[in-house]
Amino acid sequence: MKNEFLENRFNINRRHFLGKMTAGIGSVALGSLLVPDLFKGSGDDSDALPLGIPHFAPKAKRVIYLFQNGAPSQYESFEYKPMLNKMAGQELPASIRMGQRLTGMTANQAKFPLVGSHFQFAQYGQSGMWMSELFPNISNIADDLCMIKTMNTEAINHDPALTFMQTGAQQGNRPSMGAWASYGLGSENKNLPAFSVLLSRGKGNGQGVYSKLWTNGFLDSTHQGVVFSSGEEPILYLNDPAGTDRSARRKMLDNLSELNNMAYDDFGDPEIKAKVQQYEMAYRMQTAVPELTDLSKEPDHIIKMYGPECLVPGTFAANCLLARKLSEAGVRFVQLYHQGWDQHGNMVGEMPLQAKDTDRASAALITDLKQRGLLDETLVIWGGEFGRTNYSQGTATKDNYGRDHHPRAYCTFMAGGGVKPGTVYGETDDFGYNIVRDPVHINDFHATVMHLMGLNHEKLTYKHLGRRYRLTDVAGKVIPGLIA
Repeated sequence: MKNEFLENRFNINRRHFLGKMTAGIGSVALGSLLVPDLFKGSGDDSDALPLGIPHFAPKAKRVIYLFQNGAPSQYESFEYKPMLNKMAGQELPASIRMGQRLTGMTANQAKFPLVGSHFQFAQYGQSGMWMSELFPNISNIADDLCMIKTMNTEAINHDPALTFMQTGAQQGNRPSMGAWASYGLGSENKNLPAFSVLLSRGKGNGQGVYSKLWTNGFLDSTHQGVVFSSGEEPILYLNDPAGTDRSARRKMLDNLSELNNMAYDDFGDPEIKAKVQQYEMAYRMQTAVPELTDLSKEPDHIIKMYGPECLVPGTFAANCLLARKLSEAGVRFVQLYHQGWDQHGNMVGEMPLQAKDTDRASAALITDLKQRGLLDETLVIWGGEFGRTNYSQGTATKDNYGRDHHPRAYCTFMAGGGVKPGTVYGETDDFGYNIVRDPVHINDFHATVMHLMGLNHEKLTYKHLGRRYRLTDVAGKVIPGLIA
């Protein structure tokens, strides 16, 4: 009986075998196509999770980060504090300041006179969100926003604060948020980079931006942000040199790849492989990029929505429209930097100019994504590196004043991508100086963004110099109150 059972058990013909194994073989094949490195092995990082696949079901497939470089004042935008107007000119109470750290620009001031907003505030939407008159278009989409009132950081000067907000560390040579997203998830479009960077400059005083903000750090250079310029060539050196056609370019790249692979066999430097991948990506982008960056073919109602400035290359409006196109085409992380928000003085003169540059296009981007059915899977972020003081830097007059840096509490909003719409999260005191409820530290913010993308911030790591690094380093927790 036993031998008969074994004979029947293994008496499987070819058709039966293939029929039973189709699902398994198909799954393996599909996995290898979607994630080429899935079965490559993990080297010495034995507990690393497979790259290219979310750790769990993501709410956001892509991110568009509208970074307002220079730190916009929360008191002239989204933080309504009538107490500051009521007590204008009076000294900041010692019980509120509590001897907290000041910058070198105001540490030697004899007085710290409170100053309220020069601009009117009102409530908008069913959520009753308070917003300044400077942002009428963003006010119209209040119920789509998740407004954080309690962002906070340790950094009190621009360079470390910018670096911290973008990379999770105040010092340089750490991978940026976009690089981590590229490393963990890759791109949805093999003809475009996973991480793109767009730059614009406003009319106000601005802090500079620099490549360490979108660096790959110690990750492979394929994860570095690809900068799109506003010139005739959106990406420098992408086009073929004069006298070179596509077939000659292809032959040159094939020969160069062969030489690089020989060098890799000799030296084993992974950056050699990364360079080969970058050359191939550049070749594929030659076809994809010109079509994407041609905004003139957008329909009239879209141009009207973003404003006529969207047809002027390098403006914030043009970059918002381009960000939508890049995201729609499968770019995983699009990072915009808009410079000009550093109002230590002339707040009344400069703040309206910056708001005018960004208000309409920011709202248009969110509306555009929503009407295309893309907002639910695209996370839009708007905010700077820290906030502004509730007291005046220097002398405040009836018609003008300035504000210094304030890292202890400031505003950032998000939309789409699985966040709670029409929500105000966190609360500061009546002076807007200290947090009284639900703080959101930079590390917590990063952890939450990674979570929305389906990534466990504690598991997405890279071994470097003998230890495992991550975007949130050794801190950070996901904030459930921000997630729908």
